[in-house]
Amino acid sequence: MAIAQRGLTLEEFLRLPERKPALEFEDGVVTQKVSPKLPHGWLQAKLVELINRFVEPSKRARAFTELRTTFAGSSRVPDVAVYLWERIPPAPRPAPCAARTAST
Repeated sequence: MAIAQRGLTLEEFLRLPERKPALEFEDGVVTQKVSPKLPHGWLQAKLVELINRFVEPSKRARAFTELRTTFAGSSRVPDVAVYLWERIPPAPRPAPCAARTAST
């Protein structure tokens, strides 16, 4: 079901706040994914586990669940995405913490 009343650009869509279930963008239309049920979630996790068992040790690829993918003018959140190792997006670094010292 489309939830945007007017056509958005990809840039406008990417500025929208994240929602659960995720929003997706295709040809100026924003839709919301259907909330997954238990069997779907179980199968999704098992599939990622199986794929990663074969591709991670050799650093060929890695499978992810519910990872936003944006390319070719669209932005989707597939159930399972497999990235070649060299194309895995870098993980964000945690913000540095200020160390506290006890006063004597």
